[in-house]
Amino acid sequence: MKNYYRIMLGQKSKYAEEAHNGNFIGAGWLPDIDLTNKLPDNWREFNKKYIPVYLKQNPDKTKVSAGLACGMLHTITKGILNGDIVLCPNGKGSYFIGEVAGDYEYQKDAAQPHRRAVHWFPHIVARDAMSELLRNSTGSIGTVSNISKYEDEIESFISGSRPPSIVATDETIEDPSIFALERHLEDFLVQNWHHTELGKHYDIYEEDGEKVGQQYPSDTGLIDILAISKDKKELLVVELKKGRVSDVVVGQVQRYMGYVQDELAENNQKVRGVIIAFEDDIKIHRALSVAPNIDFFTYKIHFKLEKKK
Repeated sequence: MKNYYRIMLGQKSKYAEEAHNGNFIGAGWLPDIDLTNKLPDNWREFNKKYIPVYLKQNPDKTKVSAGLACGMLHTITKGILNGDIVLCPNGKGSYFIGEVAGDYEYQKDAAQPHRRAVHWFPHIVARDAMSELLRNSTGSIGTVSNISKYEDEIESFISGSRPPSIVATDETIEDPSIFALERHLEDFLVQNWHHTELGKHYDIYEEDGEKVGQQYPSDTGLIDILAISKDKKELLVVELKKGRVSDVVVGQVQRYMGYVQDELAENNQKVRGVIIAFEDDIKIHRALSVAPNIDFFTYKIHFKLEKKK
């Protein structure tokens, strides 16, 4: 089955034109290591081997940073398959679209030595032409983002036809209208984090001045927001209910917390969780009554129209 990815080609897309002209996508982590014949199918196995290497080469980095870098490196070099589609921002408000056409290659001394060949389509897609949900997903923080849920819209760009309306389908979603609202809430929280109650005590995880804590990858899915306490002693997993069944979201945040505890937390760091929902939920209260390390928040929206004379 074909998958679709948003790939950032360097910070602020600094290598996008070079990659487009050279027909490749690439990554620059662990630049001195040729990964030919060293790429296991399982990214956890890859991370287990190369996170210590990354940390040795970058002693100022944390396990969170190392996990993100190695996970994305494996995705680009091995996880993305031939025939998968990539969207790459060009740094000018548009996106290149291409089909991955080759296995891993190592280009020594290149800025992005870990490469995959790509056949770029002639269409360059303006960000404004995308649906709002696709714009939000392609604009997420981080180098790699799986955007396969927008397959129909992306294929319409490739074929040159008009993009269809995008409707989220997920059997765990109870209320599609709340789901749509909370897709926007995630971006709002990130943009206004310091004005929220959580922002008083936690910062969204950053790497080199960029927020990388939004949609942080784990082996059971993408964490909505990964934050760290201002004293660096606690990692916080924030999950939005997104209209889903209560038991699903509680189980999800617990799985994410387990991943963060096992793979990312330093020896002196604790892990807490937060669930945020549109309205109070007795099922969540019951579940969290035996999970004291997870908090439950609801949010309110104030909307007012003022007639101008």
